[in-house]
Amino acid sequence: MPPAQIHTRAHVDTVLAEHGLSLPTPSKPVAAYVPTRRVGNVVYVSGQIPVVDGKLIAEGLVPTHVAEEEAQRCARRCILNGLAAVFAGIGEDEGIVQIIRLGCFVACTPDFTMHPKVANGASELLVMVLGDEGRHARAAVGCPSLPLNAPVEIELIVEVGKAG
Repeated sequence: MPPAQIHTRAHVDTVLAEHGLSLPTPSKPVAAYVPTRRVGNVVYVSGQIPVVDGKLIAEGLVPTHVAEEEAQRCARRCILNGLAAVFAGIGEDEGIVQIIRLGCFVACTPDFTMHPKVANGASELLVMVLGDEGRHARAAVGCPSLPLNAPVEIELIVEVGKAG
């Protein structure tokens, strides 16, 4: 079996730039937790909400206050924030081997059932950036509210390894 491809920060930055995107400065936790916890070569990423420069890009329930397409955009922002947290939590000589699991939480009305479509905003971005190594197991769950009135929150489990 060939060695796993390691997606370095430079690689991720290059792919994102080709699509007009970039990784942000990692957000500071809003409560009593750490952004990432590493166990061996696995990094658990705490829930990421769609913030840019400390402000939510949308607030409220899907679809009442936030349209489904806007919720997908929020999911993509959560992924950018999550990838930034991963790279902040690993060594400069390391990168992402693969995304193991993604959990997507959607603050929504009781009759909203398109959680998987919202989560696709996140999943498709990961595949765009990481190729097959971005494919992952996933859960997409509706809930009555999320921290700070965020419409979407995403958590990740990521395998990392030494580059080169």
